[in-house]
Amino acid sequence: MCGICGVWEYGAGEGRVDTALVRRMRDVMTHRGPDAAGELIFDGGRGGFGFRRLSIVDLSPAGNQPMRGCTDRVWLVFNGEIYNHAKLRAGLQQRGHQYLSQTDSETILHLYEERGLDFVDDIEGDFAIAIWDADRERLVLARDRAGVKPLYFHQQNGRFIFASEIKAILKHPSVTTGVNEEALYHYLTFLTTPAPQTLFAGIQKLPAGHMLVVERNGEARTTQYWDALPPAESIDRTETEHEQEILKLLRESIEKRMMADVPFGVFLSGGVDSSANVALMSELMTQSVRTFTVGFNDAEELNELDSARAVAQRFGADHHEVIIGRDEMQRFLPELVFHQDEPIADPVCIPLYYVAKLARETGTIVVQVGEGSDELFGGYDWFRSYLRIEERFWRHAERAPLSVRRAAAAVAQPIVERTFKKRMSSELLRRLGANESLFWGGVAVFGETMKTDLLSAEMRARSNAVNTHDIVKQYLDTIAAARPDSDYAARMSYLELKLRLPELLLMRVDKLTMATSVEARVPFLDHHLIEYAMGLPRELKVKGKTGKHILKRALESILPHDLLYQPKRGFGAPVREWFRGPEGEELIAHLMNSPIRARNYFDYDYVARLVDEHRREQHDWGFQLWALLNLSLWYERWIKG
Repeated sequence: MCGICGVWEYGAGEGRVDTALVRRMRDVMTHRGPDAAGELIFDGGRGGFGFRRLSIVDLSPAGNQPMRGCTDRVWLVFNGEIYNHAKLRAGLQQRGHQYLSQTDSETILHLYEERGLDFVDDIEGDFAIAIWDADRERLVLARDRAGVKPLYFHQQNGRFIFASEIKAILKHPSVTTGVNEEALYHYLTFLTTPAPQTLFAGIQKLPAGHMLVVERNGEARTTQYWDALPPAESIDRTETEHEQEILKLLRESIEKRMMADVPFGVFLSGGVDSSANVALMSELMTQSVRTFTVGFNDAEELNELDSARAVAQRFGADHHEVIIGRDEMQRFLPELVFHQDEPIADPVCIPLYYVAKLARETGTIVVQVGEGSDELFGGYDWFRSYLRIEERFWRHAERAPLSVRRAAAAVAQPIVERTFKKRMSSELLRRLGANESLFWGGVAVFGETMKTDLLSAEMRARSNAVNTHDIVKQYLDTIAAARPDSDYAARMSYLELKLRLPELLLMRVDKLTMATSVEARVPFLDHHLIEYAMGLPRELKVKGKTGKHILKRALESILPHDLLYQPKRGFGAPVREWFRGPEGEELIAHLMNSPIRARNYFDYDYVARLVDEHRREQHDWGFQLWALLNLSLWYERWIKG
């Protein structure tokens, strides 16, 4: 795991890129790679690569980057891991490729030399890759299939700039900061920005499973090389055979992700997914698995310390814990804004940072995490709720004429809101009347009606042509067209794999672990396991009130029954409490007095009402206030500051 950056002035008549510039961009990401650094000037000074190294495979200087292929005509900077590199290496050497290290980086280079742009089809792993091809005069960028690793870019005036983190791009003197207001509008729904947008005007992110090729003439082509669509044909197996195959794929994935020449461990919550990581990893090790858990001293109802301790004891783990509270949250906020680059308004970022910091303090450099399991196998309570609504009501209501739906929704919306006090019910009825999709993803913090109340009249006018449903619809239309027989559970999972998982959950993992120079690996998102899970029917994922049915059955041979079938709690943070009581006044003051107010994005009378209702415990607006606070802090740090 590393930090990469680069500049290519493809339109320049002469070389102007120097090492001082590359180093400034590179070294603002030292946390991503504290072990070594490197740079390369290419194309007669028109281009430059920068690299910060976190040494994990082949710790010798031979693994440093930028790295060349068999000749000095192809160069690479690369962030991530290629888990099948050793298998690929044998064939490449037989075909005459010369290796100078034991790294996975060299395998990428040699594959590219042999296969060109098709190299990406052969590699398995988590990666952000940049290749300079001098003979073809092109720059090639690629992001891994699931989107575990980030890759950002900016193109303007004959210049292309890229980096693992936006802050490195901002170090280039030609880049000026501004707010992407369309992305801001979508951020209010998703807690993050959907690819390819970022909150910075003029800076984009490469979507998961995509490749970007920049030619000498400045043409930049983005293509998708992999998609998480269900297989074209259903998987004809018995339930027992499905269980065996899932366990086999997960075992293989965890074993692949133990590839390291440094100590590794597991973030352990005591739930199904992290416990499975511990159990399967312990089968492959002669020493104890290192496990790490975080708890709260002021929100014991969120703690899973006892469950984590029980799992650690059961598998003989070398267990470590850290306990945090409001003080640690407030102390870390300035650093949080720095490391995130753009807001990732999930309060779990706070405990995630402290458990990663704990791992690093023990000398552990690589950890495995449980992200992806709930999205693939229907583990969330809301996943089951949406399925019930779709099956019992939505699919039938959608058949009614639009005029009837609009009338029914208009009548039912205030009744539902007044009777059930559930904003989500009101939002779903609005979607029905607006001929929009039922499911927009696992998080929708500000519904469209609430956004209308939140935004100022001026911002509403500027956002009039922007529709967040368009983001959702493009993905649901894709799976509906490509796999018309796919069930609703598969379509929900597909949307999660496009929006919430790569740009919220995986980015919080990347940014907060790398803030402590720790690499996180995600075994449930091995693309073989994704492809298999996407082909499973809904009844194998959700059965009655149980989510992840087939996964839990597959794990019954390695995990205790009471752990597998306990109610899901999830990894949380006490965001509700953070804004209440005397201690919450500092956060509220920062929110209400932020420099972002001068931009007139929001109606602060409405924000004040949310604050008042939250602090009087009339409503829980914790996530909404956290999203607005993160946005305010981001603006203060990166735009105003």
